[in-house]
Amino acid sequence: MEAPTAFIPKVGAGPTRATGSPAAPAGPDRAADPGATALIPAVPAGPSSRPPAMDSTALMGAVPRTATTDEPAGAGDGPAEPPRPRRGERMVQLRPHHTGEGYRSVYSELTRPSLASRLRTGIRVSGEVLITFGLVVLLFAGYEVWGKSAIVDAHQNDLSQQLAQAWGPTDDPTVAPSATPSVKPSPPVRGKPIAGLHIPKLDKNWVVVEGVTQADIRYAPGHYPTSALPGQVGNFSVAGHRNRATFWRLDELDDGDAIVVEGKTDWYVYRVSQSRIVKPTQVEVVAPVPGEPDKKPTKRMLTLTTCNPKFDNYQRLIIHAELDRTQPKSAGRPTELGG
Repeated sequence: MEAPTAFIPKVGAGPTRATGSPAAPAGPDRAADPGATALIPAVPAGPSSRPPAMDSTALMGAVPRTATTDEPAGAGDGPAEPPRPRRGERMVQLRPHHTGEGYRSVYSELTRPSLASRLRTGIRVSGEVLITFGLVVLLFAGYEVWGKSAIVDAHQNDLSQQLAQAWGPTDDPTVAPSATPSVKPSPPVRGKPIAGLHIPKLDKNWVVVEGVTQADIRYAPGHYPTSALPGQVGNFSVAGHRNRATFWRLDELDDGDAIVVEGKTDWYVYRVSQSRIVKPTQVEVVAPVPGEPDKKPTKRMLTLTTCNPKFDNYQRLIIHAELDRTQPKSAGRPTELGG
């Protein structure tokens, strides 16, 4: 049995074959051609070149489905509105550029920022640089104030052990100073520990080294080499940095406050007699008689020097003290130290 041939109902002007030629009308005396193909209805010409939407039956020659869209009327009639430029920018036109693969759009000219955008960029970059610089300064200040304290404390512990070894077993409080032979002490060695320094009011104590160069006083107060030694007639002068680990609070001392110096066999208790601020060039403050370098000393004095104000060094803070009493180590610690 022959397979039935599908026929398409007449739509619009007459049906056409797939090849585009007019189809002959089928009559009662005309048999269907078994080799005939499905007839596709002619697509009416429209104002738009877009092909109509088709459903699954359109391939069999059914009437095309009416295209539906959610776009409002007239939405596709004209060109889309170009985006508006942001403030500080300007729009540039695009032009088509032919390539081997077709056309592509390129800028017709370089985009140049406006003066306002350049100013904003400069202000933003300057602000970021200033913020970064401020953070670096804060970190450095924090290291100067707190970071060095741990380092100085560690070095002070080492210096304390060196001082104890240098003094040897004669620093036994059970041995009276008179029982030891009188030996002239050797001159101090630069950078080596020579004495202990205690300020009870500030609850601070240090090991003093010989020398006042930057290398000498980096981690400890330093003794001026030309000044007197602890307890001697003259001016035992000591310099220290103005940081939290050293002479940070030296400005809190008042007249009468105790400053205790520890020697090999004795304690030397000094009392603050004067505090003042001088210029860095006034080196006469560490003379044997402070302020009078040509005068012969008759008192046993102590002078502490440091930078002023804090975080700067264009001045010097000077603390003068006079010897109040000398106490042998065999008698125990001074009462000012809780002995």
